[in-house]
Amino acid sequence: MYFVVAGAGEVGFHLSQALLEAGHEVTIIEADRRRANFVQDKLGSIVMNAAADEGRAQMEAGCSRADALIAVTGDDAKNLVICQLAKLNCHTPRVIARVNNPKNEIVFKTLGIDETISSTRVLMNVIEQELPSGGFMPIMPLAGTDIEMIEADVAPGTPPAGKTIGSLRLPSGALVAGVFRKGKLLHADEDTKLEIGDRVIVFAATASESEVRKALVG
Repeated sequence: MYFVVAGAGEVGFHLSQALLEAGHEVTIIEADRRRANFVQDKLGSIVMNAAADEGRAQMEAGCSRADALIAVTGDDAKNLVICQLAKLNCHTPRVIARVNNPKNEIVFKTLGIDETISSTRVLMNVIEQELPSGGFMPIMPLAGTDIEMIEADVAPGTPPAGKTIGSLRLPSGALVAGVFRKGKLLHADEDTKLEIGDRVIVFAATASESEVRKALVG
């Protein structure tokens, strides 16, 4: 497969290296001349010293024949522009963006970016799963939507303990998809009464995550 990687920082460098080692064809677009030269010395003549948020540079990099463009600069706004240009001008079938601020993910998805990767969100998920942080875990966004899957443990003293799903003060549009209880997945409806030790699976808009947290863990 052919990939265009926009940005040759640490993320772009190691991503491109991994793609090359996996047998893929890669072109890197990097605006900083010194960084472009450094990466070219390491990976070979696959680096273009140009601004990836310019249409001409993307055309020269072959975005029109690329299987995917991956924008991994450290600037969310720039990554968004790069991906939009690739979709609109080059008709690249798949664009993937690094998002530094997870709050920007909903903007990217609303504007048609196929996939977003937030290292901040990934790290928070790991921390929340490994540490006793209240049992509230945003698991993953659903591709192509502004919806994410959330898990929450029903602990003593939390709002859901002993209450029915229908009585939870979840935001509009949030849906309880199921309840794990003693190793079994239970069907969830408005009359399902939640018990301490249950794990609740919720689908909700990314923008309403804080409201879901308040309803489930207080």
